[in-house]
Amino acid sequence: MASKLSTRGGAVVIVGFMGAGKTSAARALASARGRAAIDSDRLIEQRVGRTVADFFERDGEAAFRAVEEQVVCELLDAAEGDDVISLGGGAVTSKRVRRSLRRHVVVWLDVDPAVAWRRSGGGKRPLSRERRAFHALHSERLPIYESVADAIVPATSRQTLAIAYPALATLRDAPAGTRMLWAVSASGDYPVWVGRGLVGAGIWPVERPPSRRFLVSDENVAARWAARLGELDGQLAIRPGEASKTLASATAIWQAMVAERITRSDHVVALGGGVVGDLAGFCAATYQRGIPVVQVPTTLVAQVDSAYGGKTGVDLLEAKNYVGAFHQPAGVLVDPGTLDTLPAPELSAGYAEVLKTALIAGGTLWERVAADAPIDEQLILDCIRCKLAVVAADERDGGVRQVLNLGHTVGHAIEVAAGYGRYRHGEAVALGLLVALRLSGQEELRGRVARLLDAHGLPTHASGLDIEAVLAATQLDKKRGPGGVPMVLVDEPGRVRHGAAVEDRDLEQAVLEVVA
Repeated sequence: MASKLSTRGGAVVIVGFMGAGKTSAARALASARGRAAIDSDRLIEQRVGRTVADFFERDGEAAFRAVEEQVVCELLDAAEGDDVISLGGGAVTSKRVRRSLRRHVVVWLDVDPAVAWRRSGGGKRPLSRERRAFHALHSERLPIYESVADAIVPATSRQTLAIAYPALATLRDAPAGTRMLWAVSASGDYPVWVGRGLVGAGIWPVERPPSRRFLVSDENVAARWAARLGELDGQLAIRPGEASKTLASATAIWQAMVAERITRSDHVVALGGGVVGDLAGFCAATYQRGIPVVQVPTTLVAQVDSAYGGKTGVDLLEAKNYVGAFHQPAGVLVDPGTLDTLPAPELSAGYAEVLKTALIAGGTLWERVAADAPIDEQLILDCIRCKLAVVAADERDGGVRQVLNLGHTVGHAIEVAAGYGRYRHGEAVALGLLVALRLSGQEELRGRVARLLDAHGLPTHASGLDIEAVLAATQLDKKRGPGGVPMVLVDEPGRVRHGAAVEDRDLEQAVLEVVA
């Protein structure tokens, strides 16, 4: 997705497939701003004196597209900053229209094809009468919508865009190239901004003042990046590493917040990697029964995975992430520029989460990762989209969200058995992925994944670990139930299943293979 925000004065233009609800969303947003929405299809009907469906049927698609292109380009060229415009689903197929969109803030209202078919399939629209062709057209247009979009908002409700507008409006003042994703969950929605230069750009999801900021970071990250966040109302930096993700660290943070007289109207800022994000989020979730947290991830692990979804917590000696709470962030700022100063081993550790996400997502994300595509802003954004989609379907980990645990059951056990420090989280997850793929019976895929891990400096074998300690820690996994510890297995990239039962002897053999 290439952003075009070289100028900031354009209108909000909504694009998306049939059935996304573009017209309704535009009306709701315009109404909230005291404006009237502009719909390109209605303008076309006024121009030709017929309905879009009738014109399309009688004169054919080519004739319709020619008129649509003319009307839409005239509309976009004349549009002002307060305008809210919805375009027909196929308008963006015109190169001329895509050029005209460059000065506007373009919102892609993203709709699942099954939902789109339910809303508009088999109806009066000429291109929505045959399911297979409808789904093929949806797939064909996805890359086009993505290429023009500055923001991606799920088509969940006609009010979603109106709720997201304050965050969307910040794109006008954000660094060039910044994009926004709107995260949806049962307990609350929030913006995710992705772009270089965001740390220190002044983009922020919580109004301040009056809300004061308490920073939680680690000593290394705080020294490098904290000053760019501007004025702070208190801070505490922990020692880097998993060993700091404890109740003792949480107590120190709570006490520091009390000393600074942080209240429920204030918020926590989590600046750092997964350890800082989990710990700061937990402290925010529990301090005075909950205050907002803004996540500012600075590691690859955090930027592609841990900063989203609201899982917070600390470790016990016996098991990882055993004490925690679900607490969705107020917003997430992802600045890929922070990765430029990340030590190579930390960047490699984050690759394990990229690989895990690609196995879950399948499709083009897996194809790019399997081809060892570079870890760039687009790859990070696609990993975020996969994570947000899973969380939107199951916030509290009761079902499908458990697929995100791929490689983590044994990975966490390795961390515990090694004493939280010998292996980085991503390194342990790399080993856990190999165990999961062996249990899945995916020999060829396992070999391919092992080669990718090795190419990125990640371990494919561990030594010096007590196999019994690893197996015992596996049995303490927090997702265990009366039937034992459920595993996440892979049938193929894009087809991952959770809750799988495995025989103890098979698990032991698969673990023994990597813990030799």
